[in-house]
Amino acid sequence: MKGVQFSFDVNRNHVTLSIAPDQLEQELNAQAVYDAMCEQGFNEVYLSQSAIKATCDKANHFYKTKDTSSVMEQVGERRHCELEFRISEDNMSGYAIFTAPHGGQVPELQQVLRLANKANIRRGLGKKRVTALINQVKEAEPGKRVEGLIAKGLPPRDGRSSRQRPLVPNALDRVLRPQQSNQSKVDMRNLGEIVCVKAHAEVLRREPPTKGRSGFDVRGNKLVSKEGDWIPLKIGNGTAISDHDENLVMSTIAGMPKYQDLIMQVDDTFICPGVNVGTGHVNYEGSVLVNGDVTENMHVKAKGDVTVNGFAESAMIEAGGDIIITEGAMGKQQDVMREYTCQLKAGGSIYIQHGQGVDILCGGSLNVGRQLAHCRVNSGGGVIIGRPEHPQGNIFACEVSSQGPVIAGTVGAISGSTLRIDFSNGFNQLQARKEFFEELLQQIRSNTVRHKEKIDLINNRVVPKSLLAKVTEAKEMLRHETTLLSWMESKSVELLEAKLHYQQAAHLIATKKMYSGVTVKLNNRTWRSEREYERAKVSYDMHQWKYEPIT
Repeated sequence: MKGVQFSFDVNRNHVTLSIAPDQLEQELNAQAVYDAMCEQGFNEVYLSQSAIKATCDKANHFYKTKDTSSVMEQVGERRHCELEFRISEDNMSGYAIFTAPHGGQVPELQQVLRLANKANIRRGLGKKRVTALINQVKEAEPGKRVEGLIAKGLPPRDGRSSRQRPLVPNALDRVLRPQQSNQSKVDMRNLGEIVCVKAHAEVLRREPPTKGRSGFDVRGNKLVSKEGDWIPLKIGNGTAISDHDENLVMSTIAGMPKYQDLIMQVDDTFICPGVNVGTGHVNYEGSVLVNGDVTENMHVKAKGDVTVNGFAESAMIEAGGDIIITEGAMGKQQDVMREYTCQLKAGGSIYIQHGQGVDILCGGSLNVGRQLAHCRVNSGGGVIIGRPEHPQGNIFACEVSSQGPVIAGTVGAISGSTLRIDFSNGFNQLQARKEFFEELLQQIRSNTVRHKEKIDLINNRVVPKSLLAKVTEAKEMLRHETTLLSWMESKSVELLEAKLHYQQAAHLIATKKMYSGVTVKLNNRTWRSEREYERAKVSYDMHQWKYEPIT
């Protein structure tokens, strides 16, 4: 380009544009000059297009006015990588912001670490994170900003509160974990020794809280952790805190221990070899342990748990706690009013090895070891047929009302006998509670708005001294009403979440096979199996029952 020269200085750090106006053949185009400089390799450094344009404009002016003065300006420079740091508001994160160089140098790892330290980022620096950012900057286009996390603080971890460790197992836990006969087999009949403690036995220990772990922020400040709290011991019936150790709970009577809801209690236990016409009916205030069978037409009633280390035939067993029958229960359905000769009623959970012709009512879950047939079940929890970790049992020809998942190996029978599973009861209870609560919430919400308007009206007026006390009392009542409203709003959300959770939990799983004749119901939504299915799951989703195979 005649009359135009570009050159580096001695150190190749700056670019100079020289123009001789008297040698120009026509006015210069700044973009054409910039393109020419790029073609000759001068774009290895930063070229200022605005400086190039200003220089060309000045030269064009001299060209038009016949001024022979030469024009020389610095229009480019070699720029090294720019680096700045940023710390988050909570001082728990540190960031590096790189601006990619124009022909300049990129800082090395140790340089970045030193600069970060000067910028008060002193702890939590990750060398791998910094190295990755440096490599990213080296490949970035000149002038591009590259930002990334280079340091992380360590938040303090508060100490864990004191924990309670039962020293004896619950009877139900023992049944659900049969004893191992060898390295590869579990003996379902061997349930170990019956858990029954003597007086003054150690039944529960409170483990001390931990101190936690201190942390730090990226500035290097220490963040102190909070030590865990001592959770008070709740003493149940038949227990007391040890005289020599405040963290140890002892039994005061001989009986059956039970740990539930963070309370250890020992029920006074009635032990008998069997319940029959020779012993008569059993009605006991504590727990009952039957080391034998409960025979036909016999009644066993206890406020605590009932454990039958044998078989129950056409008997009635009622417990305020759990019912455990290690062998099984059997009865038949009478034609008159569809009553069952064998009835099990428990405030807690029920475990039986197998059941046939039994009316089962439990506030907790039902677990059947092998098979459940021709029974009526009303469970406040789920129903599991088989070992809880991998149910493989059979269920058929039953009427089941459940508030939790129903899981079995084989669901239904090849004969097509009817199996009805209904999840409506628990859902309708939740729905009724929610509707009642919403109605009450709406009323309190309306009252609160109306009362607030009245208080605002009073605040805008001059109140006589004789009424100030009443106004103060009214404001305090409004404050309590607002607090109550806030609590009820949160409870309303919890009830909605409980309703959604119930729908998610309402499902039937067959881990081996499902036959025809199985009906699953939630209010007016019903699903029925019309054929045989391999491993399958039937769940409630978007107000519809959905079948899906288990792979």
